[in-house]
Amino acid sequence: MSVFGAMRTSVAGMSAQSQRIGSVAENIANSSTTGYKRSSTEFETVLGDSRVSSFTTGGVTTKLRHAVSDQGSLVRTSSGTDLAVSGDGFFVVSRGNGAQRLTRAGAFVPNGAGDLVNSGGYSLMGYDLRAGAAAGALTKVNINQSALTAAPSTAASLTANLPSDAAIVPAGQLPSTNSAGAAYSAKTSLTTFDNLGHRLVVDMYFSKTSAGNWEATAYDASQASASGGFPYASGPLATQALTFSSANGALTSPANGVMNVAIPNGQTLALNLSKTTQLAAGFSVLQLNVNGNAPSAVDHIEIATDGTLSALYQDGTRIPLFKIPLADVISPDNLTPGDANTYSESASSGSVLIGPAGEAGRGSILSSSLEASNVDLGSELTTMIEAQRSYTANSKVFQAGSELLDVLMNLKV
Repeated sequence: MSVFGAMRTSVAGMSAQSQRIGSVAENIANSSTTGYKRSSTEFETVLGDSRVSSFTTGGVTTKLRHAVSDQGSLVRTSSGTDLAVSGDGFFVVSRGNGAQRLTRAGAFVPNGAGDLVNSGGYSLMGYDLRAGAAAGALTKVNINQSALTAAPSTAASLTANLPSDAAIVPAGQLPSTNSAGAAYSAKTSLTTFDNLGHRLVVDMYFSKTSAGNWEATAYDASQASASGGFPYASGPLATQALTFSSANGALTSPANGVMNVAIPNGQTLALNLSKTTQLAAGFSVLQLNVNGNAPSAVDHIEIATDGTLSALYQDGTRIPLFKIPLADVISPDNLTPGDANTYSESASSGSVLIGPAGEAGRGSILSSSLEASNVDLGSELTTMIEAQRSYTANSKVFQAGSELLDVLMNLKV
């Protein structure tokens, strides 16, 4: 090994320890940064020329690693739009019209347009549920709901039991005739909303017409007679024949179990009766759900663990607005770091897969929480001292080599 080789090796050692101190400095500086993942400097030996018989110095090189997969501690906050991932996964964010990035920094707040953005100016991305199911392209999550909002009723579900022992109602007295002497086997009501948000109560009559066969009839309750029943001022909104199995009492017709009811000044209400039964028990309504809402202002926003962002209106109505997904890769530690605690896909990380929170190994989303930095200050200070000592030792090797060169230069013939 030559003196010059020893000096080159010591320079490589000092450079490697400088990189190590640099990563420590970055970790300490970001010890309070939300979602920050600590970096570490890994050392790799560089071999000398093995073709020569004498020992030849090589050196050392470094590789920076990021502990992206290490979970930071979760800290509770008072803001409902502060989000943290418990488990694997990343929020999908975008800035301007740029490419989508991944992040664990979930300190989101609405900007002037109502978009949820973090401190780096990246907007949270999600699926707009108001346009239908959680599918299609990701869009910016926007919670600007300052105006009054009304939604007409379009879907409902009614689960009930009709008494199989009920008396048969003669055809001339069925509710569909709207006669003063109309009779029925069971009655219930449901509240719907028209296009302008007016409440409209629908009276539902169920009448047994023969063994296993029933007739369902819907009326606008506001058109009832002075006595509160038949005859109504206008005819039925809908009439539907129902057939039940004699084997188990399940509804067999209509095949889809849906009764379409035309809401005055509103939409067609698809009333799902598929779980209604005919059994030897009294009439009972087990479950009744109707969508739509009257005009109301948003009271606050709630985000569930599966990423569903809902607006809660002052009248108690809850409407899902967005579905916030999570992204994941096979090797998170090999993602390419970017600005504002974001990451992008690399050749070593694997492809980005986006899906619902809580599924396929992805973690859950916690509202009013933030993930703290996973930096351990005690460990970083220890690493800094080790790097400082190692740097000093390498400098001593360089100094020794320099002194040997001085001796050689001062030799006299």
